[in-house]
Amino acid sequence: MPGIIEADDLTKTYNDMVAVSHIRFCVKKGEIFGFLGPNGAGKTTTMRMIECVSPRTSGVLRVFGMDPDKNPAEIKQRIGVVPQETNLDPDFTCSGNLLTYARYFDIPPEEAEKRVENLLEFVALTEKRTTAIDKLSGGMKRRLILARALINNPDLLVLDEPTIGLDPQARHLIWERLRHLRSQGNTIVLTTHYLDEAARLCDRLVIMDHGTFLVEGTPTDLVRDQVGSEIIEMDNSPEVIACLAELGVTYETFGDQVQVATIASRELTKTLLDRCRLSRINVRAATLEDVFLKLTGRTLRE
Repeated sequence: MPGIIEADDLTKTYNDMVAVSHIRFCVKKGEIFGFLGPNGAGKTTTMRMIECVSPRTSGVLRVFGMDPDKNPAEIKQRIGVVPQETNLDPDFTCSGNLLTYARYFDIPPEEAEKRVENLLEFVALTEKRTTAIDKLSGGMKRRLILARALINNPDLLVLDEPTIGLDPQARHLIWERLRHLRSQGNTIVLTTHYLDEAARLCDRLVIMDHGTFLVEGTPTDLVRDQVGSEIIEMDNSPEVIACLAELGVTYETFGDQVQVATIASRELTKTLLDRCRLSRINVRAATLEDVFLKLTGRTLRE
């Protein structure tokens, strides 16, 4: 079965800068597919090509089997977009923003009113329908943008950092709504810097850097294949490093900490306690964040 989005050798350049380089992926109907990567990795550029905002330089891209460069109007009718920035119209109330946006899709006024009421309830903003935008909290604004993206009953939802800057309660509410949409058959692609968000939401994801894909798979498979099931953490000291080297244990150092990835923490921890001089040892489950840092590094990106 063809995917909702299909890309092959997809490339985007700006003058001499390569933003996306020869990537290939397929997003299936009814799944949440994530794009992860540091700043400047090419995530947002990829989203903009899918949204028919930025034309590709070369390669193949199909959305609903159509070419975004040739059929942008038809594709845009079937997608909903949550941009990274908050771009609600401050001149309108919550319901006013949604009703105005509905006009872009030629939704009849009576039907638009019904959809607005249902969507405000869906994002828990019914009591704020007549509230001005500047009176809303950051979380309310992000939820309203999600409602706006759903006004045309899209088959595909494109989310660029959907929960950026939100408190835990607001994030969890949006996660709940996105999972509900997936259960109804919606297809969702998203970018996020929150690794726990990607792990909780995504059926599959890619980690990209410098415009290319580093790995692709389910969150669980990526953690298992890239770093194992557990991480042992110890204080970084010459004695600990010498002991690990003597034991032939592979490790990584991060400032004042040493980390060892393993699938057999109990046996290895016992060996380390018996053989090494440890002032501290901690064992925790490996996470998607460990995978991300292993593949993209720990250096800050501007």
